[in-house]
Amino acid sequence: MTSYTGNQDQKATGSKRFAGFMPRTLGFIMGLIFFVFGLNMLLNFIPQPKDPMPMGAVAFASALIKTGYLYKLTAWTEITCGALLLLNRFVPLALALIAPVVINIMAFHVFLAPSGLVIAILVLALEIYLALAYRRAFSPMLVARFTP
Repeated sequence: MTSYTGNQDQKATGSKRFAGFMPRTLGFIMGLIFFVFGLNMLLNFIPQPKDPMPMGAVAFASALIKTGYLYKLTAWTEITCGALLLLNRFVPLALALIAPVVINIMAFHVFLAPSGLVIAILVLALEIYLALAYRRAFSPMLVARFTP
């Protein structure tokens, strides 16, 4: 009987390790994506695709750059949130800050540049999974009425 309990304890411990391992691993992957692509927005080290972007996508990207601040703000948001996810620090904050960027990436690829839809879906899936994994951190924000 003791060995049976021991196996159950090992299984429970193994599943807890796996449950803690997945959010950290997927958070690291998402952090790497945003850190690298955020840096690329500022430094342009990833070669541009050979196929031209659709006109709407070019117009949108040009408008962001011409604002003088929004493109840089987006880049720094991606770099900062990517670094927080890579370091596994302030993860719920990073997820909340990067969520509007993720929605915009998804909308951009759905409506303007469908060729990048796979990476957009991956990033959205990572955001949703991590938001669910850290849902306890978000629950106080999601109260309909709160008395200060």
